[in-house]
Amino acid sequence: MSEVKFQKILADHAAPTLLGIKCANLISVPATGKEIAVLRDHFLSETQGSGLQMCVLCGCRERILVYIYHEQLLSMQLARPEILAFLKGYGYAENMTVQEMLDTLGKRISCESFPHEIGIFLGYPLADVEEFIRNAGQNCLLCGYWKVYSEPERAKQIFTNYGRCRAYLCDKLEQGVDLYQALQFQEVFS
Repeated sequence: MSEVKFQKILADHAAPTLLGIKCANLISVPATGKEIAVLRDHFLSETQGSGLQMCVLCGCRERILVYIYHEQLLSMQLARPEILAFLKGYGYAENMTVQEMLDTLGKRISCESFPHEIGIFLGYPLADVEEFIRNAGQNCLLCGYWKVYSEPERAKQIFTNYGRCRAYLCDKLEQGVDLYQALQFQEVFS
């Protein structure tokens, strides 16, 4: 996969995280481990000092699940007492580091199953993750970036903000601006 194509995927599917309003995004890319390692290294080099990180959570068949996260936002999300209590029920310990939690999450992901707690790692509201599990993904009030079971008006505003982030980065790429240059002009969303 080319760097240009990877930047387009990042802008399209990870813009809210890249622009600092969401703790993480997960993307699926058709790439070999070697290709994604090169793209990841370039990403980490270009975003050094921004708090952005990237890791491979799972490699299945011809797809690789790449997790892009903002260290500080993810740490704050995972440190909340109600989040820790929820994750404990899925085998996570309170004293785990963020990296240990990501390692555990990666081990729980497979081609055949996707752990429901992934929503927590993507910054979805705990109430919505819990209701998604209880309702087996049915009966939601709103479906957008996630299935919403509580506070639909708040979720609509968040969805709008996520869409603005995506539009901003995709527009910059369409104008010929490199993704990493575009990230330097993120005052629109700060």
